[in-house]
Amino acid sequence: MKLALHISPLNSWLPSCEQPPLIAGPCSAETEEQVLGTARLLAKSGRVAILRAGIWKPRTRPGEFEGVGSIGLNWLMKAKVQTGLPTAVEVAKAQHVEEALKAGVDILWVGARSTVNPFTVQEIADALKGVDVPVLVKNPVNPDLSLWCGALERINHAGITKLAAIHRGFSSFEKSPFRNEPMWELAIQLKTLAPELPIFNDPSHICGNRELIPYIAQKALDLDMQGLMIESHLDPAQAWTDAKQQLTPIALDELIGNLTLRSPEVKNAEFEDNLVKLRAQIDQIDDQIIQTMAERMKLVEKIGEYKRDNGVTIFQLSRWDEIIHKRSDFAKALNLEMSFVGKLLELIHGESIRKQTEIMNEGVPPEPKS
Repeated sequence: MKLALHISPLNSWLPSCEQPPLIAGPCSAETEEQVLGTARLLAKSGRVAILRAGIWKPRTRPGEFEGVGSIGLNWLMKAKVQTGLPTAVEVAKAQHVEEALKAGVDILWVGARSTVNPFTVQEIADALKGVDVPVLVKNPVNPDLSLWCGALERINHAGITKLAAIHRGFSSFEKSPFRNEPMWELAIQLKTLAPELPIFNDPSHICGNRELIPYIAQKALDLDMQGLMIESHLDPAQAWTDAKQQLTPIALDELIGNLTLRSPEVKNAEFEDNLVKLRAQIDQIDDQIIQTMAERMKLVEKIGEYKRDNGVTIFQLSRWDEIIHKRSDFAKALNLEMSFVGKLLELIHGESIRKQTEIMNEGVPPEPKS
């Protein structure tokens, strides 16, 4: 089911600039000198479309730097006058919306900590009624596509048509080199639900350190995301927040210059013909996989019946260990990525357990679905 969003085209409200459209600036506005100095260097590069800065900072623990507050809006407006760059700030409540718009901020964004709370999003949406301003909505902290969609719908229902999403990754308990797991599949699912919705990628918050930003930025563009939001600071080592993930304006200019831009559209007839043939082969293999999986599950059902009739438990650790080792060795020999194979085996095994559980408990009320 598609999202019923009424959205204005990105090029109708985003300033003309080099591709990809880049939103950049310090994580936090700290001093007037810092904001103006950073803005001037970013504008000098000619690559930045929008100047961003955190004015109000939602922090995990009390006592941490929570932003300079409203005075930072004055610095941002001075930077706008000096550089000509439109400005963007994060808003987390109605008061922020009112102060930002009164100061002349051009673009607002809803942060990940706000998106997770429908009450907060609705308060922001109510404050936006009757206003014509672009709004960007970051994904929620947790991997919940419905929350992300709901926040976009609330803002859109308030009359905001200049709307875009920001993919900044999701919290995860899994060990990872990233501060927030990209979970690209969720961004792709959102794009599938709302094809007309522009999506910006935020490599800074996904990575948590500047070394990984080029990799994530390139992958985002390769997945046809419409732009990037990257944090940049005059002197990252001295930054009051998120020092490790910010780039100097010079480093940011170099990073953007090294990105490879690829077109989502195919204009070469021979390439298109070859692509169609290769995709046809993939479709055929996918059909075989599904058919084979259906045959496997029929065998799983027979095993479930056999276990039931002989009073044997569903889960048997020795068998699961055997599957993991045999299939992993085979997959490794075929040069398949082991993390992918592990997830695939867990998914298949989980479905097998579910089917056998149904057979074991015929006549018992089914487990409630979430």
